Amino acid sequence: MPRVAVIIVNSNSGTYLPRALEALGRQSLAPAVSYLVDNGSTDGSADDAEARFPWIEVIRLGRNAGFAAANNIAVRRTDCDLVALLNPDAFPEPEWLERLVDAAGAAPGHASFTSRLILAADESVLDGEGDSYGVNGFAWRRHHGLPVADGDASGGEVFSACAAAALYRRDAFLEAGGFDERFFTYLEDVDLGFRLRLRSAGCLYVPESIAHHVGSGVTGRASDFSVYHAQRNLVWTFVKDMPAPLLWLYLPQHLLLNLAAIAWYSLRGQARTILRAKRDAVKGLRAIRAQRREVQSLRTAPPAALRRGMVKGGRAFAAALGRASSA
Repeated sequence: MPRVAVIIVNSNSGTYLPRALEALGRQSLAPAVSYLVDNGSTDGSADDAEARFPWIEVIRLGRNAGFAAANNIAVRRTDCDLVALLNPDAFPEPEWLERLVDAAGAAPGHASFTSRLILAADESVLDGEGDSYGVNGFAWRRHHGLPVADGDASGGEVFSACAAAALYRRDAFLEAGGFDERFFTYLEDVDLGFRLRLRSAGCLYVPESIAHHVGSGVTGRASDFSVYHAQRNLVWTFVKDMPAPLLWLYLPQHLLLNLAAIAWYSLRGQARTILRAKRDAVKGLRAIRAQRREVQSLRTAPPAALRRGMVKGGRAFAAALGRASSA
């Protein structure tokens, strides 16, 4: 049995964290080690967790280093074969971790494994079944908002794992460079999943691994913070990871997507936020292009195979519009 570490990143998550840790403590497969990486919380949540759950190893960063960097620190620290990531507002069912580890043992060609997420506020509705990615550069949680009864019960290949509840092979995670710490938070999991796919390492959706997810419980689903980071990182992911033949083919769609986002969020009263996000995305492109050269030099998957894993045409734009209108 491979050794597995569970990592939870905490940033003033006291409202949700105890419930997540209680659920983690009831797992049918106990992790070899559980880390709580605290991003400079001021609500006492890290101290409370350390007192109530002595099996948690708390890593105090003393500042908000971001979701991406905090996870990277814990992944580098552990010597376990597998690392499972869990958001503090995600509450796993007892067999959550065991089902992910079983799937990893049965699918050695996959580098990541993603759970079925059910909305914590309404257990008849899905929050997502892995992540989808459109050729236009838009990313979203697959099947978000569908009734649970209409979800995918069979499992199979998806574009990338949603890091709210997911499992990675530690060696593949590190060899791909881990999460991009420049992203800080939002879409860092899609970016990593894309880079793994470039290396011909796919993601498997495991429907038997279930967690109940609040979703942006701390940052707010449509807050300025969430919109800024998601919309900035959307551009960086497309520019860094899309192979050249696909990048030039779908660049017009990507530009149209960004223009539509600017119009939409401006109508919502978030014009300053969306304009700042796109401005900073453009300002950061020199560094992103430098990363792109390294990322693309390690690509083994042909563009055609990568394209087959993406959502094309109007469906990608419809998903973008649907997500924006429901935010």
